[in-house]
Amino acid sequence: MLKELMTQLKLSALFVAVFTVLVGLVYPVGVTLVGQVLFPKQANGSLIVVNGKTVGSELIGQTFDDPKYFWGRPSATSPSTYNAASSGGSNLGPTNPALIDAVKGRVETLRKADPENTAPVPMDLVTTSGSGLDPHISPPAAYYQASRVAKVRQLELKTVQDLIDKHIEGRWLGFIGDPRVNVLKLNLDLDAVNKN
Repeated sequence: MLKELMTQLKLSALFVAVFTVLVGLVYPVGVTLVGQVLFPKQANGSLIVVNGKTVGSELIGQTFDDPKYFWGRPSATSPSTYNAASSGGSNLGPTNPALIDAVKGRVETLRKADPENTAPVPMDLVTTSGSGLDPHISPPAAYYQASRVAKVRQLELKTVQDLIDKHIEGRWLGFIGDPRVNVLKLNLDLDAVNKN
């Protein structure tokens, strides 16, 4: 009986050791190597590098509040905006007074930045996403801001609209998701066209 128990303990210890090596070492190293070889950009965070300096990621939004830039979707993460360590939405329902006040405040901020713009404010400029990290806005949200950006930078409106057109990403596989514009990429191109 003791001999059988020792055999079972040795077998159990062997399985623990083998699976620790397989799952704790071989699998992670293998997945990392495959990612680095086949998808190096994605495996390293889809970073955007300009003149040798990392300026952000294609996957995580940034705060832009200067009127000369396109503004992204609001972030509900804390303690700071677009905090990947605290990803999540506000979880406020549509009738919650805090959400209503936040949306009203965001609409007011957009109206103050461009008082001549009387078009309806696109929803994604005043509501947060589920992750709070969204780096994209809808094409209507970008076009809504085009006149403000053009005025502040003293550019032709068509020039700014052409930049937006250039940055519209279509649906994945032609039918999944919605068209979108990466705010950081658009702002970087805007800076390249106009240093104002």
